Amino acid sequence: MLSIENLSVVIRRRGREVAALSNVNLRVDAGEVVGLVGESGGGKSMVARSVVGLLPGGADATGAVHFDGADVLRMDDEALRTHRGHGAALCFQNPRGALIATRTVGRQLTDRLTTHQAMDPKRAREAARELFEQVGIRNPARRLDAYPHELSGGMAQRVMISLATGCAPGLLIADEPTTGLDVTLTREILRQFRLAADADRRGVLLISHDLASIAAVCDRVVVLYAGTVVESGPADQVLREPSHPYTRALLASVPDIDGRPVVATAGAMPLMRAAPDDCPFAPRCAHASDTCGQRRPPTMPVPHGSGDWTLACFHPQSGPMTAAASTLRATAKTAAADPTLPATAKTAAADPTLPATAKTAAADPTSTTAEAAPAGPTVPGTGPVGPAGALTKDRAAGAATPAAGTPVLAIDDAHVVYRSRFGRGGHHALRGVSLTVAAGETLGVVGESGCGKSTLAKLMLGLVDPASGSVEVAGQRYAGLRGRKLRQLRTRAQMVFQDPIGSLSPRRTVGDSIAEPLRALGVPAAERAQRVGAVLDRMELDRSILQRQPHELSGGQAQRIGIARALVGRPELIVFDEPTSALDVTVQAQILKVIADVAADSSRGSVFISHDLATVRGFSDRVVVLYLGRVVEEGPVDEVFDNPKHPYTRALLASAPSLGTGFGGPRVELTRDLEEADAATGCPLAARCPFVTDRCRSDDQELQPYGASRAACWRVPEIPALLKGSDIRV
Repeated sequence: MLSIENLSVVIRRRGREVAALSNVNLRVDAGEVVGLVGESGGGKSMVARSVVGLLPGGADATGAVHFDGADVLRMDDEALRTHRGHGAALCFQNPRGALIATRTVGRQLTDRLTTHQAMDPKRAREAARELFEQVGIRNPARRLDAYPHELSGGMAQRVMISLATGCAPGLLIADEPTTGLDVTLTREILRQFRLAADADRRGVLLISHDLASIAAVCDRVVVLYAGTVVESGPADQVLREPSHPYTRALLASVPDIDGRPVVATAGAMPLMRAAPDDCPFAPRCAHASDTCGQRRPPTMPVPHGSGDWTLACFHPQSGPMTAAASTLRATAKTAAADPTLPATAKTAAADPTLPATAKTAAADPTSTTAEAAPAGPTVPGTGPVGPAGALTKDRAAGAATPAAGTPVLAIDDAHVVYRSRFGRGGHHALRGVSLTVAAGETLGVVGESGCGKSTLAKLMLGLVDPASGSVEVAGQRYAGLRGRKLRQLRTRAQMVFQDPIGSLSPRRTVGDSIAEPLRALGVPAAERAQRVGAVLDRMELDRSILQRQPHELSGGQAQRIGIARALVGRPELIVFDEPTSALDVTVQAQILKVIADVAADSSRGSVFISHDLATVRGFSDRVVVLYLGRVVEEGPVDEVFDNPKHPYTRALLASAPSLGTGFGGPRVELTRDLEEADAATGCPLAARCPFVTDRCRSDDQELQPYGASRAACWRVPEIPALLKGSDIRV
């Protein structure tokens, strides 16, 4: 169906040239799902744009992109229009951004059907309803009249799949279709692509950096690095026993629900200005030799492999993945093994993007080389390599810094109601939430999209007022505070946002954005500069970045800046709201390492909100499971993940993707949409739970202790017997 042969794409702009793809070979057969994986900037999206003839201006493409016998690179405008309607269709990463905000989703789909399928309006609307039903949209006739902003993330992605499949294309291309979706929606969306291949015999090209999620649905996997294919083969072989060091590095960077450690790969992907003459991964590879830096490895069959498993490497690896398998260059491993070196030195030694003088200075504590990042003054609590001892006074409010174990956040029976714009009704976002966070503790918060996680974060920061109940940060309540006192209290609880670049003002430099909390507190300019420099050193960023604008930052740099801005005011509480959901796996692993350092401070409490259960397990001491605004289970993270009590927790864990053993217990699968459930009376899960009884529908469920954890379900003692024998599905 699709055969890409020696595809090279060079993008020429004034003053610069980028080799986006170099001699890429790839095929997709009918009824096959092929995963295209790699870090951001590797060329995945450029492959997709080449297939549908949407290369950017200034792009020069050579090679061939054969689709059903025709070369897409040589199609005229009329042939391309037909190809995009009937040949290949693209599902975009951001479905809401791809949908027209001022038109109903039904109208957008029927327009496509009338244009490409020559249907009359009545038949097109009926066909649109059938397409919505096929992708699992409930009440499809009603959803046809909905606008994009009225849909959940999963619903919007299903609409995008309907738009792509509406013209019966032979090939579906999905570009990061599950980014930002929770585990249950991710599994359902990927199931739709698998169904398209199995039932409709379509070819599917699935582009993603979420290796754990796509592993279950792909037949083959192609790994891209710096615009080149470094490994390709059957998914079960490539993901179980990868041969290329880069593939092994990608897999080692993926957190897993079984709690295995994550190995971060230092450095970053190079920006290729011309097709590489050597191995582009050599600067980051622990196995690199002189040969790797002198010539580019040819693509050849994997020595110990079978079938069409190929790679481009002079030093193929064999055997299953292990946590100890690091792909850092030898100098990085030597530096990391030296306990006398600070963390900044270890990272600098491992970073191939730094000049040699900077690495030497970083690795030598006595060096005075100017190119090394300055250590800056030692400021208590914000030293360049971690907390520099107990903080004696809070600079903003003059209060003593809490000792380890002292509560820094206390929420008691909080209800949050979003009122209707016209004064009628409203949405009850949180219902009777109570929790505490102590200094030195990290609390994980998990749940599906729409369960109230972001509302809970806003409540913690005083950005929404509870309709009833109370919220205390560092012993002070938000209620009744105004003006300067409220601003001071808010600086003691800070947030790291999901979208790092979007959370920074595009009109301010990085330095101004980091210093913003200090200006709000009236900190003098000299002290502001000192504290900004110190916290930037702790993030292991060069101080020259202070003069940049947000659009000049990579995703990883922007997230480090977001963490620095949260730290600079020396808060007692930091709330991380999905801080790694938009990052690829290697950058995610690097950011998680930074977050782990921040969360280790015994004078500060942390809240980690995420739909990525594997990440939450790796960082949290305790975990809270939210469902429709209620806490349905809470307890020590290992207890909740290994021995879940509530059916909803078990369903979440069963949906979590895994490259390892995954969740080992009996599974509960919830098939109905979250929004169909009614949380007003009784157990909020009653509409989706396989163990529901009349008592569940009528009686409110309160948290009850069951061993080391607590769960809001009266049937917990009976569930093990009910689960015995087989998995349960609604």
